[in-house]
Amino acid sequence: MRRYILARLLWAGPIVLAIVVVTFLIIHIVPGDPIQALVGDFPTPPGYAEKIREDFGLDKPLTTQLWLYLSNLAQGNLGFSFSNRQPVLGLVLDRARYTLLLMVPALTLAAMLGITMALAAAPRAGGLIDSAITGLSVAGFSIPIFWLGQILVIVFAIQFPLLPAQGMVSARESLQGWPWMRDVLWHMVLPVFSITIFYVAMVARVARASVLEALSQDFVMTARAKGLSRRTVLWQHVLPNAMIPVVTVIGYNFGHSLTGAILVETVFAWPGLGSLFITSIGNRDYPVLLGIFLVSAIAVVIANLITDILYAALDPRVRSSYGKHA
Repeated sequence: MRRYILARLLWAGPIVLAIVVVTFLIIHIVPGDPIQALVGDFPTPPGYAEKIREDFGLDKPLTTQLWLYLSNLAQGNLGFSFSNRQPVLGLVLDRARYTLLLMVPALTLAAMLGITMALAAAPRAGGLIDSAITGLSVAGFSIPIFWLGQILVIVFAIQFPLLPAQGMVSARESLQGWPWMRDVLWHMVLPVFSITIFYVAMVARVARASVLEALSQDFVMTARAKGLSRRTVLWQHVLPNAMIPVVTVIGYNFGHSLTGAILVETVFAWPGLGSLFITSIGNRDYPVLLGIFLVSAIAVVIANLITDILYAALDPRVRSSYGKHA
């Protein structure tokens, strides 16, 4: 098990480094001048733009800029934001916690509901309940998340003003303590529901297929022959053997949740990494874009590592096969 985890950790560093180098080159090659976006169309004194370009190191060759960025990155310095005028690390981490505040409850709820729906549908394959759950899953997976968010805003915030339409807190009130927390939770309802509907459909589809395959195995017949109830067989025997594809989907979604909330955060004006990403693209804020890609790459690597560890914990064959290969 230690060799298994160590091998995954040794691969994490080169993967993140490769992602940083590739994204650095792509961002700097894409047309657009960050100094022009920063200065704007207003007339400036002679030499002002060149002075700003020199201050931010954008006058150096691309290879030199890359080396300086990697050198600073090794020291924990992600650079300085052109447009926000603050260190990138603090800015990205501050926005990341708001994205996680939105995505973690949504993905957790989606995983729980998706697995429960799969356990209810798979044993009744072809029946009314299975057809209904499958139809809901297809509908939830097919509906664009940004369109669903706008429909929810129109219905529950405009036609029936029950929930707030945008933002994380009420702009007209200054709340603290429990009232502030309650206000945040109230603003989370619509965006979390939009994300949950999309991901619960994905988890339910994969989990249903995996549970249906596990139900056809011989150990299920043996467990039922021993007198175990259907509930016991499903939860104690079928579900553990059907979890690997489900863990893959959940881990994949969680790893991409930091930047996957771009559309939702745009619709609901949620102050997370998604909205910061859109703003930074418009401002050509290279350091912030690189910081977001770096945090996202680390999140994906960590999610994949946790997924691999869960593989080994759920299926002993993974550990044994890796030990033989090593």
